[in-house]
Amino acid sequence: MREGKPSKTALKVATIIVALGAKPDADQILNPGLLEATEDLLLASGVLGEKALRWTKTQRMVSIYEAFDWMLPGQFQAIGERKVFCEHQVRDAISAGATQILVLGAGFDTMGWRLAPEFPHVSFFEIDHPATALPKAKGIAAMGQRDNLFLIPSDLGNRKLIDTLAANNSWRSDAQSIIVAEGLLMYLPGDAVVDLFSQCAAVSGAKSRIIFTYIPASTDGRLDVGKWTGLVLWLQKITGEPWLWSMQPKNLTSFLAELGWKNDPVLEGGAGRHGAELYTVATKEI
Repeated sequence: MREGKPSKTALKVATIIVALGAKPDADQILNPGLLEATEDLLLASGVLGEKALRWTKTQRMVSIYEAFDWMLPGQFQAIGERKVFCEHQVRDAISAGATQILVLGAGFDTMGWRLAPEFPHVSFFEIDHPATALPKAKGIAAMGQRDNLFLIPSDLGNRKLIDTLAANNSWRSDAQSIIVAEGLLMYLPGDAVVDLFSQCAAVSGAKSRIIFTYIPASTDGRLDVGKWTGLVLWLQKITGEPWLWSMQPKNLTSFLAELGWKNDPVLEGGAGRHGAELYTVATKEI
């Protein structure tokens, strides 16, 4: 991450959402309200100007993004599919009794802002580095603050999740919760991923769930996104936000079990692989 600047990855994901909105089948790719809320947030937070937003919404930008699919087939549209999957899982968890939603590394995601009025009995929390969280908070304030949406600026690289949430009087560690780590784990070193899963179990109540996406590893344990893995990793590195962690799918069940979680194929449905990532839902083991 650039010093004092919002995450490049967070901004890229948001602009991809806007570009996907220019596709003829956008209503089949994006959640209702996602496009409009993302556009409003980018403008209101000051991270993207009117001219840049208009350019992002052009068919030419769509063509540029689609042209890069040769490196990661399907990755452009997969960003929209990832949002659909996560929101579906959050809604399902609320129906099952969850009263707290925590989005880690929230970036410029608008799910909490959009769902908060629909579920006034649920508390929505977002945590991200201050360089991204503070301009987002400015944008949310301009769009209309939600009473049950809490934006927490915190660098989890220097402050533990447990301590961050303990400082917020609205978070309840005994409540049934759903934690979202969308497009996050690959940017963390392995020991930080292990620590994060352990902390997520510690700060959530019985029947809690965690939704996360991850990059699969090859049999030798290295990140594997296909034929162009080396090029993809190099491009990520030069942006200053490299991919660090991956997991062999066959090892996921035992990995989660050691940290207090059980992956749930029933909840996952037909999640599978979208673009570079695999999607997973796990429930807290009591």
